[in-house]
Amino acid sequence: MLEGIEVLYHSSIKIKKNKIVYFDPYNIDRDYNDADIVFITHDHYDHYSENDIDKVINKSSVIVIPEGLLEKLLKKGYNKELIITLKPNETKMIDTVKVETIPAYNINKQFHPKENNWIGYIIEMNNIRYYVAGDTDITEENINVKCDIAMVPIGGTYTMNYKEAAELINTIKPKIAIPTHYGSIVGTKQDAIEFSKLIYPTVKCEILMK
Repeated sequence: MLEGIEVLYHSSIKIKKNKIVYFDPYNIDRDYNDADIVFITHDHYDHYSENDIDKVINKSSVIVIPEGLLEKLLKKGYNKELIITLKPNETKMIDTVKVETIPAYNINKQFHPKENNWIGYIIEMNNIRYYVAGDTDITEENINVKCDIAMVPIGGTYTMNYKEAAELINTIKPKIAIPTHYGSIVGTKQDAIEFSKLIYPTVKCEILMK
């Protein structure tokens, strides 16, 4: 089930199955230009990086964004026909990939206000449901997520810390939990290790950050 999943850096994720998809490409090490779909959760620089998007997209890549980012992408010159805007709590088919959006926001800090309509994603490929939470705390929406693999931020300060992230994972009970959003701007590899210790034994924790 883990085959084809890479946590590249921070919250930058690549999944290679029947489609090649990226989430929040950031600090990409070279030009890949292999993306079928690029998902952006919100417009902070470590999640929406035009330089890094350019390293993964090609002429046919679809870019999926929260509505509020559309003006930036059009100003950059991205093809409007290949941009899909989504709101929280929407479901859409993009080719063979089923996409659901989950609100991503802070409840006890102001970095990611709910009114910004920023999002996490559940995508379904090859009958596997992947949840990429985006920058979020535990919310009334994400405690009801149903997925096989959950990728959640653990770094604290701007998102859940590792204890809160473990609480969310132990609530939604995916088959596999993967920590993200640590190791550079906030959080450490030790946070990922501590996160893994708090996860119920029925959930497999995989630390994939290179």
